Amino acid sequence: MRVLVVEDERRLADLLARGLREAGHDADVRHTGGDGLLAATVGGYDAMVLDVMLPELDGLSVCRKLRDRGVRVPVLMLTARGSVPDRVAGLDSGADDYLSKPFSFDELLARLRALHRRTTADAAAELRAGNLRLDPATRRVFRDDAEIALSAREFDILTLLMSRAGQCVTRYQILDEVWDGETDLRSNVIDVYIASVRSKVDRPFGRHAITTLRGAGYRLEADGG
Repeated sequence: MRVLVVEDERRLADLLARGLREAGHDADVRHTGGDGLLAATVGGYDAMVLDVMLPELDGLSVCRKLRDRGVRVPVLMLTARGSVPDRVAGLDSGADDYLSKPFSFDELLARLRALHRRTTADAAAELRAGNLRLDPATRRVFRDDAEIALSAREFDILTLLMSRAGQCVTRYQILDEVWDGETDLRSNVIDVYIASVRSKVDRPFGRHAITTLRGAGYRLEADGG
């Protein structure tokens, strides 16, 4: 796996790069948002570790610019802040996962592996729910002809919901299939991601495809809402 580390704390960046290489991965390091944006745009990386607080251009802005340019590299964002508004800001910018400092390097590796597995999974048949369609081969989502940009994790959640359109998908199923059991059912991270998916596939189109089944889970309407 080729990983780009964008971190302005040079000691931490060097430790991350060394650990990644010792784990058998290729790792490049950049120390500013501008350099990270350029490298991620042209480098063809499998994953990106991106700090929020960076000189020149902060991590949220880097992520937004990458998504605006159509760069879909999975982004694991590092932050010293772990509140819900911070997570929402990161998700809205296009990040795929969050890790709060200080963190375990083993956990960082596990999260990168999970992101990489999801983006390299075997292609499946196109999924449809009304005018909402999802192509696993190209990892693209459309409502009619309007393309919808989703992060890797948002895409995986929508894939799960669409593959079981009209059925209840429990929080445990989302946890097991999207997070590989790596988060806690008691946390609100699933709710945060569901809200983010809704804000992209439903709200701009005046639709209500994803409904919350209180005490049970979520359902994507078979007709696409």
